[in-house]
Amino acid sequence: MIFLLYLLLLFMIAGAIIAIETKDLLSSVICVGAIGLGLAIIFLLLGAPDLAIVQVVVEVLSLVLLLRVVVKREDVTIAHRYRYGEVFATATALVFFGVFIVLASMAYKEMPAFGQPILNVSQRYIAEGMDKVGAPNLVTGILLDYRAYDTLGEATVIFTAIIGSLVILRKRGRIRHEGDEPHS
Repeated sequence: MIFLLYLLLLFMIAGAIIAIETKDLLSSVICVGAIGLGLAIIFLLLGAPDLAIVQVVVEVLSLVLLLRVVVKREDVTIAHRYRYGEVFATATALVFFGVFIVLASMAYKEMPAFGQPILNVSQRYIAEGMDKVGAPNLVTGILLDYRAYDTLGEATVIFTAIIGSLVILRKRGRIRHEGDEPHS
């Protein structure tokens, strides 16, 4: 399973590099979609189906929006205004990549050995949940007391993605009333 995770990570890194380096915007959008699909598969392999579902929903909505923008976009080329803009962008990307590698290696050291339970908090929820929560249903008590912010965050992400999609995909224009002149 570790080999498959590394393979998916390499796939996502390659997709990110292709998305950045390609000159065709449609190819970039497709690569971004492939990266999101890889992340959803990683979430499934790591035992987080709720995150995988949220990832797929957000990814599909984002891809619809990006495809809409790319298809409707006029092909206008802007000359480089700054000589050092690409150097700054590359340096910034390398700094953020370095910070990401350092933080990822620190997080990797904190992970339990392969095959060991990742979260031990579930035993505490089951043992102490009914006493601390006081709800007749333990699952509802856990969702509302222990995981309320997580659930609210997931719902907020989905709601924001749907509202953003509706705003971008709506039909443009106004309803004409009698006596209004069309705008030219």
